[in-house]
Amino acid sequence: LEEAAFQLQQIFRIDISIALNILGIESMRAGHYRVAYTCFKLAADRGYSKAQFNVGLCYEHGRGTEKDLEKAAFYYYHAASSCHPMAQYRYARYLLCHKPENEWDRHQKAVTFLEQAAMAGITEAQAYLGVFYVRGLQPKEERGLKYLLLAAKNGDAQSRYHVGVCYEKGLGVQQNLAEAMKHYRQSAAAGNRNARERLRV
Repeated sequence: LEEAAFQLQQIFRIDISIALNILGIESMRAGHYRVAYTCFKLAADRGYSKAQFNVGLCYEHGRGTEKDLEKAAFYYYHAASSCHPMAQYRYARYLLCHKPENEWDRHQKAVTFLEQAAMAGITEAQAYLGVFYVRGLQPKEERGLKYLLLAAKNGDAQSRYHVGVCYEKGLGVQQNLAEAMKHYRQSAAAGNRNARERLRV
């Protein structure tokens, strides 16, 4: 009976969190940002990762609460630790874009979260990692190209442009101008100005 009661409590806790998160999303769509934030926060404090991510967004963009990047990072971290891919990406970006106290540890943690988000199919993480590896202090060009190709396949025109650059300059792949032109054309067709400029050159 105790086990059954515990299981019921867990189900109730999760169901309430899901309901609060949905209510928050609907409130956000209706422009009721304060109500949305309150709903997200209640669900987040119950440990629901989707709501934790949404609270992070509220703090990052100042929706329903004051803008606070450190609080946004706190909630992104909790959601990321529960394998929320977009939270992993946003938390990693926070770690890489803000002055770190222990630079190497933060750098490693950020890369780990970016890798997880990229493998979960987050195009932004794939694109970021691609450029990060190709242009980094210690370039890993083949690895970078792999992520750029993933992002390009997911429709990211900027990544498609960067794939063209890799083929043009022989970064992580044998130099191939015809292949570079193919990628530039695809990127330009998707509206990328850099690719159009490169085609003219």
